[in-house]
Amino acid sequence: MLPKSLLASAIIMALVGCQPSTVDTPQSPGPKVTQQAQSNAAHQLIEQHTLAFMALQPALSTMLDVPPEQVGGPYNHRLPDYSPSGMQALQKLMRNSLKELEKVGKGDLDDAGQQHLAIVKVIEEYFAGHEKFQAGYIDTWAGHLPYIINQISGPLIDIPKLMQVQQSVTTEQEANDYLERLRALEGMTYQVIDKFKADVAQGVVLPANLIPGTLTYFDNFLSPPPAEHPLVTTFAERLNNISELGGKKRKNLTRQATELLEQKIYPAYTKARKTVEQVPNAREADGIWSQPKGDQFYRHAIQYLGDTDLDADAIHQVGLDEVARISAEMDSILDANGYTEGSVGERMVALAKEERFLYEDSDEGRAKLLDDLNIEIDKIMAKAPELYATMPTQAVEVRRIPPVSEKGEAGGFYTPPSLDGSRPGIYWINLRDMAAVPSFGLKTLTYHEAVPGHHFQIALNMAQEDIGLLRQNAPFNAFAEGWALYSELTAKEMGMYVDDPFGDLGRLQAELYRAVRLVVDTGLHHKRWTRGQAIEYFHTTTGTSMTDVVAEVERYMAWPGQALGYKLGMLKLVELRDMAKEELGDKFDIRAFHDLILLPGARPMSLVAEEVKDWVKQQKG
Repeated sequence: MLPKSLLASAIIMALVGCQPSTVDTPQSPGPKVTQQAQSNAAHQLIEQHTLAFMALQPALSTMLDVPPEQVGGPYNHRLPDYSPSGMQALQKLMRNSLKELEKVGKGDLDDAGQQHLAIVKVIEEYFAGHEKFQAGYIDTWAGHLPYIINQISGPLIDIPKLMQVQQSVTTEQEANDYLERLRALEGMTYQVIDKFKADVAQGVVLPANLIPGTLTYFDNFLSPPPAEHPLVTTFAERLNNISELGGKKRKNLTRQATELLEQKIYPAYTKARKTVEQVPNAREADGIWSQPKGDQFYRHAIQYLGDTDLDADAIHQVGLDEVARISAEMDSILDANGYTEGSVGERMVALAKEERFLYEDSDEGRAKLLDDLNIEIDKIMAKAPELYATMPTQAVEVRRIPPVSEKGEAGGFYTPPSLDGSRPGIYWINLRDMAAVPSFGLKTLTYHEAVPGHHFQIALNMAQEDIGLLRQNAPFNAFAEGWALYSELTAKEMGMYVDDPFGDLGRLQAELYRAVRLVVDTGLHHKRWTRGQAIEYFHTTTGTSMTDVVAEVERYMAWPGQALGYKLGMLKLVELRDMAKEELGDKFDIRAFHDLILLPGARPMSLVAEEVKDWVKQQKG
């Protein structure tokens, strides 16, 4: 974690490249003084911008578990402002911040300072969102998303999840903070409803095909009696671990949480559900192209979530080419193992139904699956030093995605540890349909979501204390998701699929899945495919279970462009590694290469490419 002193020290070190300060003496030449002055100016601006941004994002502070003094004071009792004016205030802050950073003279900064300034600028552009598309909201992970209420994300899903899993409740004061935030959840819900209605008034309306899944989320959220809701039960569990609280006080705090659910939260969420159910003129079209300024918004998503200069047509073709290549590899393995009839997709569907690859659809079967994933993490951690010089010290855990939200969620995802490592990273897996998680695909999902994928990249990023808080949580989609997909390949190179052809098929199926995403995302949002077309193509091409395919396609509908980062980021990393290997020959050190990629933190892929080329030159001597 960053030192508990001011953020300034960390940012100064990043800006001046950890060099000694220059003192204004007769022996100190003018240019160095200018560089120091510029570094100080840049430091002050970035510190101000960081504090102002974090003041608007108390939920992000909770996720990171930042010391309160580092972000301007306590935050666990507050929630972000998701009203129309709240989004405008955030976007205005980011745009004004960018204007101020543009005034910094880059020529007077050293290389580290210029790199730092460039990365922070992109982060601020990301959080500013698309200026001409005022619908949706700014998410601290995915940037500008078009629908503030949908089936997979948004404040009404993400904030309860944060409170249940990541909000600390270890003292009586933290318990009271939790209750105050729970009270704030009612007001936030009405803010979200107002924003949803304001977007509808602008003509940006949730696609009709996303409404059933969205209503299912609300039904699941509202189905337990208030006393049995996870927002109450997880709170009560944490209260039991606070030794300073007596039984009577615990019961009183739990009772307050239950009453808040019953009297405040349930009515607010019921109104949100009715607002979605009664939305006028829900879009029959499934892609963002059908929304006002939707084509512009998709180009923005390609730029920031795909991190590429390619246009939608070119990305679509890259996807088709990758689908053909990977399918040919899968066909070869299937043939070699006696599966010769039908398309690759048809054979994978049949394979996934074989009893030997399925876990029992029961609590015992789910527990066995989770145990097996933990064993797999231990196995790859033992081999990881072969390819990785630096590994995270933070722990990682495997957990089931809560049933309340599992219908709309992806097959797996990762949430980061706290900055100080006291809370582990979590690899979440979706166990809604046990027939959808055949064992031959689980190793690869684990390598992607946990190690050496997201946990290595994000935990190491957060551990870099000299890059500043914004960069420790840098949301570069193509870098993060490209790394995780690249990690699936390095797991094969570590020998994790030796004598396991079906596991390797699972790996290739997962890679095919990401190639298909390029085709489907651009198909939906640029080529005007329907949801049905996308589902059919996805299912027949990959052989993935229909349960997962439907959830995936609906995810792409809600998050235009996010699905592009995986394959585009991975292809760039493989391209850079191949170039470095060819240029350096015997001098190429894969462990040093991985440090080069990971340790500076997430950043634009164009910057990664420049750094790899510079590194190759240095290694050549």
